[in-house]
Amino acid sequence: MADKEAGMKGPAYERKERGVYIRESGIETARILYLNEACVVINKNPGEAVQGAEKGMRDLPRLLREQLQGTPKSRRFLPIAVHRLDVPVSGCCLFARTPQALTFLNAQFAQGACEKRYWGILEKPSPALGVPETGEAVHWIKTDGKRNKSIAYDEPGPERKQGILRYRIIGYGDHYLFMEITLITGRHHQIRAQLARLGLHIKGDLKYGARRSEKCGGIRLHAYSLGFPHPSEKGAMLRLTALPPFQDRLWNCFSVLLTFDKKEQASC
Repeated sequence: MADKEAGMKGPAYERKERGVYIRESGIETARILYLNEACVVINKNPGEAVQGAEKGMRDLPRLLREQLQGTPKSRRFLPIAVHRLDVPVSGCCLFARTPQALTFLNAQFAQGACEKRYWGILEKPSPALGVPETGEAVHWIKTDGKRNKSIAYDEPGPERKQGILRYRIIGYGDHYLFMEITLITGRHHQIRAQLARLGLHIKGDLKYGARRSEKCGGIRLHAYSLGFPHPSEKGAMLRLTALPPFQDRLWNCFSVLLTFDKKEQASC
């Protein structure tokens, strides 16, 4: 009887977590990093859309609504992405499941109360570029909606919004640079546009100057960790991490370089 009331339909639903039924056949349960009645965090794959899915894209809000069965009220509210990862980007992505949670979480992001950290694998630049090992990048970003692209400028101007990120280079490979990025603001394509302004290009990101695409699609930018105030428990902070959903030699190199006490050269 409880299953019927929760909207459970047949054997496709495998388990129950925190009063919510999860169907294995949509978003794999291993990719659901956190779940309660107010919000859900998943480890997004490249190619999935968090809003406005076009033909051929996996529509995450729709999949989540179909897959997560809660109260009738929560089923009527389409999960909405609180912060938006670009389609080719992977990693921690937060969705609000109620209007109240959406209002609360939007306010926390606007106030800078959330923590967003990314891993990036970049094409190795010429030593002449002289990129410092650590730094803060401040630009003014203008979005071109027709081209779905943002341009970072060194000075303010009309329709430009300030974008701030901090970074540290964690190591080098034979062909790539490995970078950890902390996003301070949240602008359209911010990391991609700011790095391009610095003369750096994320592997696979043709739109922002990379030499070639990734064989399996996507780009080498991953939202590794996300921290945000708990929408249901006052004063509590949630911090979640996720490894890239598709592990390979390059992402393994990234993980290894993070363990070194000093810069090392990796065979990547």
